[in-house]
Parts: sequence; structure tokens; C-alpha cells
Amino acid sequence: MTRDDIISVLGPVDEAVLADIALTGASLGKLREAFAWIGADEALVNEGRHLPGARVARLIEILEPPEEDDGPRAPAAGFE
Repeated sequence: MTRDDIISVLGPVDEAVLADIALTGASLGKLREAFAWIGADEALVNEGRHLPGARVARLIEILEPPEEDDGPRAPAAGFE
């Protein structure tokens, strides 16, 4: 998959993301599938689609923003 292939699906992305995607060896079709799962995972499951395979799951992992860690939380009032 070329740089232009990746950009055709995702639009402009960071060079590190481009490299990570290229290193997966995934096809353009797999990238499109991963992008679809990110945007509509519940809808795809409801359609009866099988869960993503390993390569698509890796692409999803690369593309999804990391979950934010809010850090330690203060105890609720009265529960110190």
C-alpha cells in the first residue's frame, strides 16, 4: 500500500502513522475496513459482520486515538 493509498482513505495524517500503517503489510481493502470499524462499529456488528481479523484490529489500534488517562482521582467527600 502506498502513501497515496493511505491518504486516499484517511486524508492527511502524520508521517509516523503512515509508516506504522505501511509496516502492517495490510491491503488497501483492510485499511478501508479498519476505517469503517472505527466510524461505525456498532452498526457493523448489528449488520452481522464478523469481528475484525488480526491485521484489521492492528490498523484500528494505530488509527484510534488513545484513551485519555485522567490520572488519580480525589476521594469523594466523606470517604477519605
